[in-house]
Amino acid sequence: MRKILAAMVVLLVVFVGVARAEVKPIQLSVFAPTQMVPEADSIRGLRLNLFYTVNQDMTGLSWSFLGVNRTKGNVMGVEFGLGNWTDGDFFGWQPAFVSRTGKRFVGWQGGIVAVTEGDFTGLQSGMVTWTEGYFHGWQDGWVNFTRGRFIGFQSGLVNVTEGKVSGLQLAAVNWSEGSVKGVQAGLFNYSAEVHGLQLGFGNVTKSLDGVQIGLGNYNGKKEPFEFLPFVNWSF
Repeated sequence: MRKILAAMVVLLVVFVGVARAEVKPIQLSVFAPTQMVPEADSIRGLRLNLFYTVNQDMTGLSWSFLGVNRTKGNVMGVEFGLGNWTDGDFFGWQPAFVSRTGKRFVGWQGGIVAVTEGDFTGLQSGMVTWTEGYFHGWQDGWVNFTRGRFIGFQSGLVNVTEGKVSGLQLAAVNWSEGSVKGVQAGLFNYSAEVHGLQLGFGNVTKSLDGVQIGLGNYNGKKEPFEFLPFVNWSF
């Protein structure tokens, strides 16, 4: 009997928690949980906080004056703050010193550090930009990293990709663990495979299907030449 009563109490608590989850037009917060709207509720409109706020979903404008905007679900709109932390998908503009999105990002993510753990479509800019999933768009920072497939333009001091690249890499150092279909241009370029052009002082690839232009050009496939100064080619 006690087990049945305990189970009923648990179900009641869960039901009440779900029932109270609502969408509110405005949020005011000092430091969660000291906030006007509970963390389980969503905001559609305006969210303002001094240091830290948490909600489920956010649609509209979220502005943290001296702290962090935190969203457990999805965001559609704009987030300003020293830090932006979204666990779900983000659609819009996310500028901050540190911006992080846990799933898919569509729009513009900017900051000293900009991180997306899912797929990315749009512009990612900052001192350090990092995308774990598929990237489609423009990645612009001092150090750029993409783990998944990359399609678009990557510009900075150092560009690093682990997946396949289709497009243009422009930096002092371009490093691709996968294949590059397009152009690598920089002081030093490396790719496991090149289908296109490498342009720099030093160019290295394990397999070349295109042209290398630079002071030193290495083609691991050795067809027709393994190493040549100034120009190397293979088709």
